[in-house]
Amino acid sequence: MTTDFDHAADVVRQYDKDRYLSALLAPQTHRPALLALYAYNTEIARVREIVSEPLPGEVRLQWWRDLLEGTEHGTAAGNPVASALLQSIETYKLPRRALVAMAEARIFDLYDDPMPSLNDLEGYAGETVSGLIQLACLVLNEGKDAGTATAAGHAGVAYCLTGLMRALPWHASRRQLFLPRDVIERHGLDPESLFRGETTPQLKAVLKEMREHVRHHLGRVGDFANQVPEKCQNAFLPLVLVKPFLTKLEAEGFDPLRQAAEISQLRRQWLLWRASGQIFKSL
Repeated sequence: MTTDFDHAADVVRQYDKDRYLSALLAPQTHRPALLALYAYNTEIARVREIVSEPLPGEVRLQWWRDLLEGTEHGTAAGNPVASALLQSIETYKLPRRALVAMAEARIFDLYDDPMPSLNDLEGYAGETVSGLIQLACLVLNEGKDAGTATAAGHAGVAYCLTGLMRALPWHASRRQLFLPRDVIERHGLDPESLFRGETTPQLKAVLKEMREHVRHHLGRVGDFANQVPEKCQNAFLPLVLVKPFLTKLEAEGFDPLRQAAEISQLRRQWLLWRASGQIFKSL
């Protein structure tokens, strides 16, 4: 019989293969809760893709917030991901406020407003990706704080910014702009040129600065790696893909608006497997 956790695993397998593979390398005891967390993240991250207008998207995100705050209208029984998440929260005493913050941050995804500043972008990354890493650390540490918040904060920013640069062609095609306004203005980039698909010197300068920020945060993860217990390292495993993706993004002749910075699935699986157990040596 298919369980709620089986359904959650299927969601992650379909939409977030890298986290799915990393969860398979985690201890079996904690794997269901990790996949429930990752499925929740997938569900709220995909809201814009399944609605035609922002308002229905806000309603979907509000449903998750109400569920987590105990004020939902109806029951979670009909939503296997929600049921698996609630069971994981109960088992590991996960902080609901952090999960609510993840949903609240995703409201930005529903609109085409530009990201106001680099500080705002790092805050967005903190609420979404860093928060998810920290929650995964709690699961791997059996519900107890392992002192990983600082390392998770930097790791989430590095992973998130890399993902947003990889998704630039897709976001630009629908006039969505995650590149921070202050960085854009600093390099004189006209957003309309980006939406027209023009890879200008100004865009390249913006992306170069963004890659420098990613490398800065990767370095900071290394600075705090000794504070991450071995049992929590699996939560950071997808981070080993950041450097290979950066290499693709800055390759000579790479067009950030017309090419996908991709790594074959087989190589990604190998990188994750090789780094398992010695993650911070691979960054």
